[in-house]
Amino acid sequence: QVQLVESGGGLVQPGGSLRLSCAASGFTFSRHAMSWYRQAPGKERQFIATITNNGGIKNYADSVKGRFTISRDNVKNTVYLQMNSLKLEDTAVYYCYAPDFAYWGQGTQVTVSS
Repeated sequence: QVQLVESGGGLVQPGGSLRLSCAASGFTFSRHAMSWYRQAPGKERQFIATITNNGGIKNYADSVKGRFTISRDNVKNTVYLQMNSLKLEDTAVYYCYAPDFAYWGQGTQVTVSS
């Protein structure tokens, strides 16, 4: 069965960086696009970034463009989200998503605070 396990969240100061990881299993990872979403308290889940199966095409929400980078390692079956220049408003639970399976990971908390 599909499994997605996020890691790498934590507490960081404004302007800092974090790298999130999402380890996938239960499907042929290299054949499927992957995405990241986030949900802040009291708000709807928001699209952050997506990457095609071979990493050739990446798309980002305007709110993170130029600060966040999505990447993947099809040998390690892992998708990453490198987050730089973090802002207070980036505080949220970050979710890994496999769109072809409509499957979500459990989420990892990112808190940006001074």
